[in-house]
Parts: sequence; C-alpha cells; structure tokens
Amino acid sequence: MPLVNALRKSHKNGDRPLEGCRILVSRAKKQAGALSHALRQLGCQVIEIPFIEIRRPRSYRPLDEALRHLASYDWLILTSVNGVEALFERLRIARLDTSALAGRRIAAIGPATRKAIEERGLRVSVMPKEYVAESVVRALRTRTKGKRLLLVRARVARDVIPRELRKSGAQVDVVEAYETVVPESSRRKLRAVLAADRRRPHAITFTSSSTVKNFVTLLGRRDARAALRKPHLSGGVHSASIGPVTSATLREFGLPVDIEASKYTIPGLVRALVKHAGANR
Repeated sequence: MPLVNALRKSHKNGDRPLEGCRILVSRAKKQAGALSHALRQLGCQVIEIPFIEIRRPRSYRPLDEALRHLASYDWLILTSVNGVEALFERLRIARLDTSALAGRRIAAIGPATRKAIEERGLRVSVMPKEYVAESVVRALRTRTKGKRLLLVRARVARDVIPRELRKSGAQVDVVEAYETVVPESSRRKLRAVLAADRRRPHAITFTSSSTVKNFVTLLGRRDARAALRKPHLSGGVHSASIGPVTSATLREFGLPVDIEASKYTIPGLVRALVKHAGANR
C-alpha cells in the first residue's frame, strides 16, 4: 500500500494516526527503542534494521588521558548519548565520580544528550536552540575564546565544532569515545524487506548523516536511489529525515527528502510523520 494511501486510511483512527503504516527504523539496535515505541503507540508497524552499529574505539587511551587531566579544561562538549555513556564508563573504570567534572561547564548538542548528562547528576550550561553542530558553535563562540575545550565524540564526525571554535580562539582537544560501522548483517535483511511487496516499508527514517551513508553502502548508490524512487505521486518508499544536515546528505547522494522534522529530535521526527499523515488525508 503506497504511503499516502496508508496515511489517508490511518488518519481516521484518531489517536492512532499511523495505523496501517510500515516504517523502517534504521537507528543502532540499542537506540531504536524510543522511536520504535513511539511509532507503535501511534499504530505503526515497525521494521527495525540498523544502518549503524556502535563499537568501542580502537583505543581508549586518548579519552583516558583527557579524563586524567580534566582539571585543565574549562568546557566539556558532548554531541551524543553514546559519547555520554562512554565518558561515564571510562570515569567508572578510572574510579572517578562526577566530582571529577566539578568546575567544568558542559555543552550538550540536544535534549537527549542533555537528559543523559543530567541523569548522572550534572548540570548542562549550554544547549543550542537547534540541535546541530553549527548551532553549538554559535552558542559557544563568544564564551570560549581563550578557553580549553574537550570534545568527546565518534571517531568519524563532522569537524564543524572544533574547526570553527578554534578559529574563534578556543583550544579544542577532540577525543574518540566510540566508532560507528556498517552492520553487515543488515545488508541481506534490507534487500529482502525492500523486495517483498507485503513487507516493504512505506517510509524509512534517517536520523543522522551516517544512516544515509550506510544505507547507500548497504545497497549501492544505484539501488539506493531505486529504492526511494516514486513510480507515481503516492507510491514508493518515502524518506523521513530528522533535520537539515541529514537531508543535505540525502541530497548529496541524489536521494529525495520526502519528510523532514522541523525540530531535530526523535519526537520531532514522529511529529513530522504524523503531520504528513494529516496533510495527505
């Protein structure tokens, strides 16, 4: 059933506006729960096929070294829940507690990261209005000149934050807390789901640029484009993007952006899907 037709049918169900829809959740396995749960609550059939696998970095030495010298930093910047979890796990292994972070101001990229930090008893000093790297830079640029910053992130990530804050006079140390890889087991599952009429999703969620890049890696560029091609206005598999950075990556690969969240969070992505349902009644 094409997405638009499924959403037209489902919107009549009131509090279950996604009844009858199949949506593929591409988040890492341990992170898929919140999005999958929200979609199921709205009546959606969820297909979980991770496009990302979270792994330990090749070495924790740089992170551990930074944690031993926390007192030398003015700011700690965290850009994901994965980074928060890795940071506190390494603190635990080093037999340090949250008091080791006393005196450090903390910046979080968005509400999920902030929540993970606050659950550990710490206060977040800065969270930008928009949950992207460029907004982090705008929020910190005037506050960090001449300061020393520790940025904890994935092994491969956009360099916007360290590059731009260094230009503004900050000293930024970047350490890897984890790395993301393509889960090879997802290749066969993804192809099988896309090939089956009765299992094919009406939409695929993309929650980061990495999910887009790995989608293309799993299928190949030509098949990725074919998977999201619309044979007619209401047909085909739709892309649902969490925000403009992810959308830009979709376009870089020649892929369409059919749905985009106006607030760059998981709840924002869910609202975008529901709004799409209402707009296509």
